[in-house]
Amino acid sequence: MTIRTILVDDEPLAIQGLELRLQAHDDVEIIEKCSNGREAIRAIKTHKPDLVFLDIQMPGFDGFSVVQGLMEVEPPLFVFVTAYSDHALRAFEAQAVDYLMKPVEEARLADTLDRVRQRLSEKRGVEEVEKLKEVLAEHAPEAAADMADGGDAVSSNRFEKLINIKDRGQIFRVDVDTIERIDAAGDYMCIYTGDNTLILRETMKDLEKRLDPRRFQRVHRSTIVNLDLVKQVKPHTNGECFLVLDSGASVKVSRSYRDVVARFVH
Repeated sequence: MTIRTILVDDEPLAIQGLELRLQAHDDVEIIEKCSNGREAIRAIKTHKPDLVFLDIQMPGFDGFSVVQGLMEVEPPLFVFVTAYSDHALRAFEAQAVDYLMKPVEEARLADTLDRVRQRLSEKRGVEEVEKLKEVLAEHAPEAAADMADGGDAVSSNRFEKLINIKDRGQIFRVDVDTIERIDAAGDYMCIYTGDNTLILRETMKDLEKRLDPRRFQRVHRSTIVNLDLVKQVKPHTNGECFLVLDSGASVKVSRSYRDVVARFVH
């Protein structure tokens, strides 16, 4: 698997140094080098790379502006490169695979590339399954139907297993398995993990896309529940019910979502 890569930095020496370190990784192919944000946006849209090493501090369009400028296309994986550790918080908020401090250390770079390979492998696995489903649906519809259940394990790889949450000036890496429920408050989400409550600035709609719907289901207009952590269902009046979670918390299920939950909770 070749990782088609673009390097972006306004300092030529920084690009040369990173390029030199990447030579030790045979699967990394540098297809373009850019010296500013505008060049980077054009190159990414043209070449559609797998990975971009992106300097944060650049005149004009900085690294975060580059990410924002690619919102209308499917973005590559980003690794932010910075000389200032305080940018790490924003890097995680931008859903970067990782961030590297200048000068880039070889061991740290190797760890980052391992994470990139894992993410690309998961992404390509999902794409291959979807292409196979399309071909089967056209030429062998019965086989396509049989495959629908078998592809669940691969498809689930596209959902988050860890979520980075910036709260109270810190970054918490939360295992989604530990998330019990999520409550919405405008553009903020309250994430409950049984022993902790964290605040994430994200909409309910966007967060739902990152979680496996076979486990995380909306049971109310403003509540998502981890169905694996439901231990009891209590019927209520007017067709509503309550879910009792492992922590003892009780969550109301509105009538409009009752049928959705019934498919998963037995």
